[in-house]
Amino acid sequence: MTKYRLDLAYDGSGFRGYAKQLSLRTVQGELEDALARLVGGELTTAVAGRTDAGVHARAQVVSFETELEIEPERMIRSLNGLLGPEVSVTAVAEVDDGFHARFSAKQRTYRYLMDPRPSRDPLLRHMVWHVGAGLDVEAMSLVAQAVVGEHDFGSFCRSMEGKSNVRHVDAATLEVSEGLLVFWIEANAFCHQMVRSIVGHMYDVGRGFASGHDIDEVIAARDRSTVATVAPPHGLTLWKVTY
Repeated sequence: MTKYRLDLAYDGSGFRGYAKQLSLRTVQGELEDALARLVGGELTTAVAGRTDAGVHARAQVVSFETELEIEPERMIRSLNGLLGPEVSVTAVAEVDDGFHARFSAKQRTYRYLMDPRPSRDPLLRHMVWHVGAGLDVEAMSLVAQAVVGEHDFGSFCRSMEGKSNVRHVDAATLEVSEGLLVFWIEANAFCHQMVRSIVGHMYDVGRGFASGHDIDEVIAARDRSTVATVAPPHGLTLWKVTY
């Protein structure tokens, strides 16, 4: 058996998330169908991070095994011919048997884009959350600063029974770039809706619905009801996976 690593990017707008779901169009479903045509049989992929419906990826990573040896450049050409234009395979490489797209990953980086200008830009509507003018960016930055480190993110996650919400955030910053608010966050892993919930709470702080100075208490509460807003998925992009 030969194990491969695929790096891919996708516009998540037309998909019901990454993970395969019966009768729904997903990135995994499209990718595995294309791979099955290429290798002549069904196979199962592993992924660095499952993205929700509407979330994008600039550098998602997938691994899989097959009995066939396929020249990487040929695989890239064939898969892109089957998957384009919403999904693009950017690199293919043979990897060691021990490599696993999910379990070998050491860090994941996400970017979230917000537009604080009075009028929305229709050309950015699939990639940017238009939050409107008047936000207190300094107060919003307090949220970004507070989530760095190891915490139980129960206030920001859709909890799953028997699974921990403790995560270690290595870095989180909110910056202004070309008129947009750009939120960057890096962690060893993320629980369900964690980034979107952090951004949603940041938005509530920015518009005065919550206080940035209370963020430590919100984290300590480990109570999902303390965070009122979940940011929409289209502003979120899986930016990088580090191994």
